[in-house]
Amino acid sequence: MLSSQAGIAGPPGNLPPLTLVLGGARSGKSRYAERLVEAAAASGTYIATAEPGDAEMVDRIAAHRTRRGPFWRTVEAPLLLAEAVGAVARPDSPVLVDCLTLWLSNLLLADAPLDAEVATLLAVLRDAAGPVVLVANEVGLGLVPETPLGRRFRDAAGRLNQDVAAIADRVIFIAAGLPLVLKEDADISLSRTAGEGTESSEAGEGSRDVHPLTPTLSPGGGEEELRRD
Repeated sequence: MLSSQAGIAGPPGNLPPLTLVLGGARSGKSRYAERLVEAAAASGTYIATAEPGDAEMVDRIAAHRTRRGPFWRTVEAPLLLAEAVGAVARPDSPVLVDCLTLWLSNLLLADAPLDAEVATLLAVLRDAAGPVVLVANEVGLGLVPETPLGRRFRDAAGRLNQDVAAIADRVIFIAAGLPLVLKEDADISLSRTAGEGTESSEAGEGSRDVHPLTPTLSPGGGEEELRRD
């Protein structure tokens, strides 16, 4: 379902258990995701998956960390993302993961077992103790990569986005700094049953709390946009 009004992503006042924010490079998706969390709680945990591969990346990461300010506690998790989410998720302190796509790239370069890593992450996200907001790149709208590794990465990123979107309560696509709601659960306070393997048949059983949110949008970028084009 698309939002009928640009700039509004779902009903104000609710931060669901799992939100996926998609978009292209420099689309404003990271800043939008940050604003979701900042409006919902007194503090948040920022799980950054970018690796400081050179001096410029070190400077960029430091600048972004300074911009975020004292609201955020930063956790570096270039590979062990599932473990990091499970360790820091709390009902009173939402988690922002920025971003899934860099994490996937890191796994590919480390020759890690992608299917197992993704399955572990999905299981942790389903059972997270507090709200989680994930940022990811939509990589399937551009040119076909020239190399086999590039095509493998594009395909894996597309599958990862689909898997996370399937279990997410809310999915938002950011284009040119404007949000479009692609998915919004009718009642995000109830258990999610599709794809979860739950044995619950009663509405609300195993439900997770909904947290306050006032969506705002400010153009800019986050750590998922640190990589040079």
